[in-house]
Amino acid sequence: MTRVEVAIVGAGFAGIGMAMALRRAGREDFVVLERGASVGGTWRDNTYPGVACDVPSHLYGFAAHPNPSWSGTYARGDEIRAYLERVVDAEGLDDRLRLRTAMQRADWDAEHEVWHIGTSSGVIVADAMVLACGRLTEPSIPEVTGLETFTGPLFHSARWDHSSDLAGLRVGVVGTGASAIQLVPELARTAAHVTLFQRSPAWIVPRGGTAYSEADRARFAEAPEELAALRADLYAEGELRFASRSGDAAASTRAQAEALAHLEAQVADPALRAALTPDYAFGCKRVLLSDEFYPAVASDAVTLVPAALERVDGTTLVAADGTRHEVDALVLATGFASTQQPYAELVVGEHGDTLAAHWSGGMTSFASTVVAGFPNLFVLNGPNASLGHSSSVLMIEEQAAYTARVLDGRAGGVLRVDPGAEDAYTDEIAAAAASTPWMTGGCRNWYVDERSGRLTLLWPGTVDAFRARLARADGSEFLPEPAPLPR
Repeated sequence: MTRVEVAIVGAGFAGIGMAMALRRAGREDFVVLERGASVGGTWRDNTYPGVACDVPSHLYGFAAHPNPSWSGTYARGDEIRAYLERVVDAEGLDDRLRLRTAMQRADWDAEHEVWHIGTSSGVIVADAMVLACGRLTEPSIPEVTGLETFTGPLFHSARWDHSSDLAGLRVGVVGTGASAIQLVPELARTAAHVTLFQRSPAWIVPRGGTAYSEADRARFAEAPEELAALRADLYAEGELRFASRSGDAAASTRAQAEALAHLEAQVADPALRAALTPDYAFGCKRVLLSDEFYPAVASDAVTLVPAALERVDGTTLVAADGTRHEVDALVLATGFASTQQPYAELVVGEHGDTLAAHWSGGMTSFASTVVAGFPNLFVLNGPNASLGHSSSVLMIEEQAAYTARVLDGRAGGVLRVDPGAEDAYTDEIAAAAASTPWMTGGCRNWYVDERSGRLTLLWPGTVDAFRARLARADGSEFLPEPAPLPR
């Protein structure tokens, strides 16, 4: 058994960011539990062809660790993983990591006021626990009749099978989200043919960006103030982008016009263009960035099937429109279990309920970080902590700072969230989201929990607004400690 003050579960951006925040607050008694063999989270697990970030690289990193060596405006997945490994080294966190250590169950011990965390490597007892497990960890596998009968290579994009050589094969791809628009152009270059199943098209805007030269990288390294100014500019651009994603009429109209012009410029066939044109409001689903997807789909190398995959019969894929397609391999680019986090089944609070049960009507919290009924528990990258317009790392840093501040004021006591504070915060989120495209745009998206119809993934505001909201949290979100019993 290991006894610590804080146990952090997950060693992606959130877990590493939390460890950094604790250390800066003068706290050294913590461990970081990671089920994988290395750090990196999403960027360790996703290794599909073309994987890259769609947030500018100089904004997609920790403020305390600017990276002058990014290869270009948008970083490749392997670069981001390497960046996180360097941060761990720079922060001296290696001795805090417990790799290949999966959380199997976590129970609040009311008598001793600690968390008992059962792991694959033994029990951890902690005063406080931080769930930094990520929201894109468990692939979502669609329920398709006969999928198990497929006889060729079959895998999810987030579990890419590098032992399967798809060159020269007929490859089916299911999905046209963020992963698909990156991997389809790559597959189209080497596969015999790609058949792409599209349930609904995405709004896609130009990606742009450039590769940084050696001179650029040297300049960034030698002039950190220039790098800081670039980050500030990218931050400001991201904050302005919120308007078009959240339904501001003028901003949305301009952004939609840009997307439609991009589609028209890259797809000449009017029938194909129509199939690729969304019928829902701009911003309702995640807006994607690509300069290569439309040309690939418009080429002879790709066939777009504007329908969901309905049935699999051996190597024959049958779409919802009745068309049949022969393929040799099948890639599921079908996203993740985002609104129902898998780790929630493993965490049991003070009333004997799991976090999943508490969230049975959709994730709830106060400050997107603390949850009623789960003392001394903090969730990063969980309820309403995602963004549709800027870098999620910015949100992680704010949550980690809030967590460190709250722990600093704990003074050995137990932090129990007032259920009324959680309810009020949930109502606050609902009111802010009510008129946005995420709720009214006429699409099915992964931001809204289908069980309750509430927006549970996205923060319905800017990063500035999130920072200000957390700054207003004055401790009244927690119930007062009971008075000590008389002696």
